[in-house]
Amino acid sequence: MPDDSPIGTPSTMLIVIRGNSGAGKSSIARQLQRRHGRGCALVEQDYLRRVVLRERDKPGGIAPALIEQTVRFALDNQYHAVLEGILFSDKYGPMIASLRRAHRGATHVFYLDVSLEETLRRHAKRPQATEFTPDDMRTWYNPRDLLGFHDEHVIPETSSLEATIARIATVTELSLTARDEDFLPERTAR
Repeated sequence: MPDDSPIGTPSTMLIVIRGNSGAGKSSIARQLQRRHGRGCALVEQDYLRRVVLRERDKPGGIAPALIEQTVRFALDNQYHAVLEGILFSDKYGPMIASLRRAHRGATHVFYLDVSLEETLRRHAKRPQATEFTPDDMRTWYNPRDLLGFHDEHVIPETSSLEATIARIATVTELSLTARDEDFLPERTAR
C-alpha cells in the first residue's frame, strides 16, 4: 500500500521520466543527474528491479515498494530525485501518485512518446540489442501509457536527446551547471 506520509522539503524536486523500452529514458536521466552534479539521485527502475531484486515485472512484485522507498530516502535527505523507467501505469501509477501527493517540493512527470518503429530502430543501436529481440520489444510495447495527470509532459520522438534535456531543465528549473571536477573523488585529510 502506498505511503502518503510527507517527504522531502519545499526545495527538493522529483522528476519522473517514463516511456517504452528504448525510448531514451536512461540516457536522459543519467545526463540530468550528471549535469546537475551532487545532490541529485538517479533511481533506475531496471537497476532496482532486474539487478537488485532479480524480479520480473509481474503483478504482486516488490519492485514498486523498493523504488518508492528509494525515492523517499533521497528526497528526505534533501536530494533531488530523477526516477526513470517504463513504469507501466497499471503497476506503478499508484506509487507515482502517492509520491506526488506526499512530496513537499515540486514533482514533474515526463512521458517519452516514441512509436514502435522508432523504438525498434533505437534499440538496434543500444548495447542491450543482443539481450532483447525485436519480438521482446513488441510484447512490452504499450503505446501512450500516460498516467492522466493534468500536468504530465508528453515529449515526442522527434525531440533530440539535447532538446529533451533542455526542455526538462527548463520546465523543472533544474540547474545543469556541474563541472567535470565535481565528479572527482573527494580527498580526505591524513
